[in-house]
Amino acid sequence: MSKPSGLAATLEAPPGAATTVDSVHTFGFLMVPDFSMIAFTSAIEPLRLANRCSGKTLYGWRIFSPDGGPVMASNGVSIAADGSYADVGPMPAVVVCAGVDVQRFDHRDLISKLRTLAFYGVSIGAVCTGTYVLAKAGLLAGRKCTIHWENHDSFREEFADIEVTQELFEIDRNRFTCAGGTAAIDMMLSMITKQKGGEIAAQVTDQLIHHRMRDSNERQRMELRSRLGVAHPKLLAVVSEMEKSLEAPLSCSELAEDVGLSTRQLERLFRKYIGEAPTKYYLGLRLNRARFLLRQTSMPILTIGLACGFVSASHFSKCYSEHFGRTPSQERRHVA
Repeated sequence: MSKPSGLAATLEAPPGAATTVDSVHTFGFLMVPDFSMIAFTSAIEPLRLANRCSGKTLYGWRIFSPDGGPVMASNGVSIAADGSYADVGPMPAVVVCAGVDVQRFDHRDLISKLRTLAFYGVSIGAVCTGTYVLAKAGLLAGRKCTIHWENHDSFREEFADIEVTQELFEIDRNRFTCAGGTAAIDMMLSMITKQKGGEIAAQVTDQLIHHRMRDSNERQRMELRSRLGVAHPKLLAVVSEMEKSLEAPLSCSELAEDVGLSTRQLERLFRKYIGEAPTKYYLGLRLNRARFLLRQTSMPILTIGLACGFVSASHFSKCYSEHFGRTPSQERRHVA
């Protein structure tokens, strides 16, 4: 059975090269309930503006929901659909749009449709946590992908055989994924550049008041200096090391020694710039990671505790309860 060309054939074009195909490239947006509105609009608006800037209908799009009815975003706004997952036929590309708590939905119908589309050579992408659905469908084997930074650790735990990065977006042959939020703009601009040329992509960038097209390998999160509102280099170095060492926490004396400070000097720095002791701040980092894993994976609670540097289930439960006001098992039941 022959496979369609279209977008799948043009993703490999070198940057800046315009295609000679004048047909409309249609994207199918497959919406998961509670999808991220900003990631969805960031993906679809560059297509609309490419049409407007070129004066031609270069791109088209259709929206599909689980049952063909309106589908609600995580912000409570509903959008109309053109059909259900069952109505999706072969087209150049489809994009899975998901958002918060993607793990709690039944994706069987969507996964079945995605596998059928993959057989026909359709390029398949995802924004935000839609990458999780592609992984569950087995469509990311041997390909790089990315996902929102908040879901990165849980994704890596559940899909250890998939190469997941922390890039803004990844385009690997006929699979394309992005971190969500406004990263979808940059992914679509990159694809427009490859398909229709850099001039149109630049015009779209101006229309979006986006200032510049970000490269795929730019960081998802703000620099640590901006996130904390702190410029002290030794303090930033310690916090960076804390974030890298959640599974095997370092002692205050080890952290202080690494940056040439005494333990007392480190404690003074934290109280002055962060407003709490380094041990308390470090514990908060580990507990927040544990919370993400509890909410986003089915990993055993003890395994999560160990992955976040707690030596026993009782110690993990005690610390978690004191910090969040509920035990790890209550947290998981609450999400369910």
